[in-house]
Amino acid sequence: MSATDSNKLKFYSSTYRHGVDEKRRVQIPAKWRPEETEVELTLILWPNGQQGLCLRVLPPQEMAALMAKIQTMPSADPEAVALRRNIARDSDQVTIDKAGRICIPEQMAQAAGIEKEAVLAGALQWFEIWNPD
Repeated sequence: MSATDSNKLKFYSSTYRHGVDEKRRVQIPAKWRPEETEVELTLILWPNGQQGLCLRVLPPQEMAALMAKIQTMPSADPEAVALRRNIARDSDQVTIDKAGRICIPEQMAQAAGIEKEAVLAGALQWFEIWNPD
């Protein structure tokens, strides 16, 4: 990674509450948006114990780091295979539009219980989207 790339790294802090429109689009806070346009984020349906399911949102560099870590796992290890399958099955890529929104895929929104409102919670290197309840 070049010095200019590292200057563009963002971290996600704070919590925001935003409406979700009829097309399942939710606004990403301005300070969380990348400077570049058409950046793909990865949404992963993520179990969080008794708190239920949320959507973990990984920026490109975090998804690349996760993929690199997964690639080091032995392909004969059943736990590694299960992890690969779960992430592949429960993830999708979305692009931030010109208005700073992402569209949450229908099945993911339903699974996480995200309807008219969402809470976006920073988790430093990624953020999560939760049902406000």
